[in-house]
Amino acid sequence: MMDKKLKKITLIYHITIIFLALFSVLLVLCSLFHWLSIVTYPYNYIHNGGLIIFAIDYVIRFIYAHDKKHFLIENSFDLLGIIPMHPLFVFFRLGRVVRILRAHRIFVVLGIDGAFTGSIHKFIYSTGFIYLFSISVAILILSALLYSVVEKISLSNALWWAITTATTVGYGDIYPHTFIGKIIASILMIGGIGFIGLLTSTITDFFTFNKEAKENTVNQNELKELMSSIDQLSKKVDHLSDQVNRLTKQKKNTNHRNR
Repeated sequence: MMDKKLKKITLIYHITIIFLALFSVLLVLCSLFHWLSIVTYPYNYIHNGGLIIFAIDYVIRFIYAHDKKHFLIENSFDLLGIIPMHPLFVFFRLGRVVRILRAHRIFVVLGIDGAFTGSIHKFIYSTGFIYLFSISVAILILSALLYSVVEKISLSNALWWAITTATTVGYGDIYPHTFIGKIIASILMIGGIGFIGLLTSTITDFFTFNKEAKENTVNQNELKELMSSIDQLSKKVDHLSDQVNRLTKQKKNTNHRNR
């Protein structure tokens, strides 16, 4: 009885989290299209309230997690989703939605689970993408925070500067004016570019490996078909050889009798 009640409470809680995650994403999208502003009343309270709820949810789950290291790895996107750095960070909350749906086997019911979702999970965790991505984001956020304080600009603009600098795009619309700001930029150029380079290399290697694996699979299938054809041909040759031998014996016997 208690198990059913607990499952029901968990289901209601998960549905609430999914609704809040989707609603927060929709709120930010509306703000991006200037249909509303999340910095004005009452949307600022709604936006900040959602941030607090997801932060509490993350902390509680972390406290009760048996394997803290595994939790941090599996829920890296959740941590990014509660960073009040930029409104677009709420899109990381969709990772929580995906895990809830997988836990309730919704993808299986919809028929979209299996090789596709398995490949995504393998790409994120098995290739080390999640580690490199988390480190890259941490470097960008830390650099943007320091740059914002030193150069006295908004966090959003500082984050934009950090991204354009680390990706070597460098539009030049924002650049350091102070000595400390130049030092931060230099560190970001060296460290950020290195990790983002590894990140893009990991993505490239994954798709290249998958392409080669598919080609090898195709070649193996072709080889199996060829071996099967050779085996069938060999059986036919053996059968034909047996028939020839029988005919030869019959001819010898016939000639012997005639003598």
